[in-house]
Amino acid sequence: MTSLAAAIRAALLETDPRTKIFAARALARDHAAGRLAFVFDAPMPDEPGRPDRPELLLPAQMPKRGKGGSQRSRIALWHSIAHIEFVAIDLALDMAGRFGAERGHAFVSDFLDIAADEALHFALIDRKLRTLGSYYGALPAHGGLWEAAAATAHDVAARLAVVPMVLEARGLDVTPAMLERVRSGGDETGARILQRILDDEIRHVRAGSTHFVAICSERRESAEILWKNLVRRHFAGAIKPPFNDSARLAAGLSREWYSGVV
Repeated sequence: MTSLAAAIRAALLETDPRTKIFAARALARDHAAGRLAFVFDAPMPDEPGRPDRPELLLPAQMPKRGKGGSQRSRIALWHSIAHIEFVAIDLALDMAGRFGAERGHAFVSDFLDIAADEALHFALIDRKLRTLGSYYGALPAHGGLWEAAAATAHDVAARLAVVPMVLEARGLDVTPAMLERVRSGGDETGARILQRILDDEIRHVRAGSTHFVAICSERRESAEILWKNLVRRHFAGAIKPPFNDSARLAAGLSREWYSGVV
């Protein structure tokens, strides 16, 4: 029987986006069905496999999307979302593979399910890009999204604090306005994709916050205080409004969590 760690490592190192989608979704199914040995005998790679395209750039090097409502701007928007979702597959896989031995079955199940969700999101957006006459890799993409994983590879609490509870939580803030903009432009299919992503991301952030609170309880530390300290230490960006307070609350993040780090 293949070990869980070996299967996760193989999915992480996969460079072809379509193959990575299938691998992530098969991992979640196989783990749920007991077809993988719950053994962590393979290290997680420092860097995941990536396709030759898109070209990865620093944030300051990223080109402007163009005027709102143009075909060019629409393609750029969906391409940027596709890249976020593609990296999110690897972030969820790495969470399960790197910290699964420490945190156990429920933790692994949650993050393999999240990886499968992110794979579905990417597939939906890639299909959307193709209806617009483009594809994932046609444009450059943000090269810094994996930095959060590298900065927190030593500590599961730090990883949870930064990835689901900052990066994914930010998606809860920005997606509703994006959804309305897409819908107002007459793109109901695009709006449905974004609504699906928003609904799933609430569950993802809630999984992260739930496991983080459990770890803090085990360590007998204040969850809110430790989260703020870890974010200040390991997240280089700014956490700034506007906040989607209702979605964040549904995901387990009350206003008190982030009021002191804005």
